[in-house]
Amino acid sequence: MKRLLLIAAGTLSGLGAVLSVTPPQLGAADLGLGTGPAIVPTTTPAPAPTKTATPPPVKSINGTFTGPVVNVSYGNVQVEITVSNGQITDARALQAPSGRNDRYTNFALPILKEQTLAAQSTNIQGASGASYTTYGWRKSLQGAIAKAGI
Repeated sequence: MKRLLLIAAGTLSGLGAVLSVTPPQLGAADLGLGTGPAIVPTTTPAPAPTKTATPPPVKSINGTFTGPVVNVSYGNVQVEITVSNGQITDARALQAPSGRNDRYTNFALPILKEQTLAAQSTNIQGASGASYTTYGWRKSLQGAIAKAGI
């Protein structure tokens, strides 16, 4: 005879509860196993149609596309991308925070450009220490990519 043991932690006066349950005994006949005639398929299934792999269409998108101006806590960020044959070939900041934040901006922009060119999307990690600039770059880049249709 098999037993099922259920242990549950609870707050019943700070004690857990233990419950032992004896499941009903089921035989092969109760489950429909081993009784009656075997079921044999009479037809074989038709083979699945094969699909030929078609290469993705080459995008012939070319041009320069500008994202929106995004206001972050330390200033505005605006990104412009250059697209050639559907690939981002250049990204640059038309506007970026300046003044007392030049140090962080000058550090972040080359990193953001490199990540954009590698990812070919807004899926970038950003630059450590420049989270606001990274946020603005990503949002403006998203708008530029949408305008480009890539």
